[in-house]
Amino acid sequence: MPLYTAPNLTEGMDEALIGTVAAVPEFTPFFLLFVFSIVLIGGIVRQKTRSGSPDVPMWFSIASLTTLAIAMPLTFTSGLLQLETLAIVIAITIISGFWLFLDRNRNEV
Repeated sequence: MPLYTAPNLTEGMDEALIGTVAAVPEFTPFFLLFVFSIVLIGGIVRQKTRSGSPDVPMWFSIASLTTLAIAMPLTFTSGLLQLETLAIVIAITIISGFWLFLDRNRNEV
């Protein structure tokens, strides 16, 4: 018995993704973590090289909103994203919004 059987690609790309997630359940959370990390680190590094100081709460919020925007369509196909993972993504997005709101001074534009 092989360790991993390749999914049938004649049924469509969504069946291939569901087959991959069925074989490796950690695929979707790690994919979302990868997207979050790339947006966060890339934004912070790019802003630091351009202006000298990064705005971490802003990039944390942008990264969490980007991850949420990717996670929401994954919920349409059953088996791609678990409810716990979606709840964690939504919680991180709300926390990042609060952090961004509390970080801003009243006199900033």
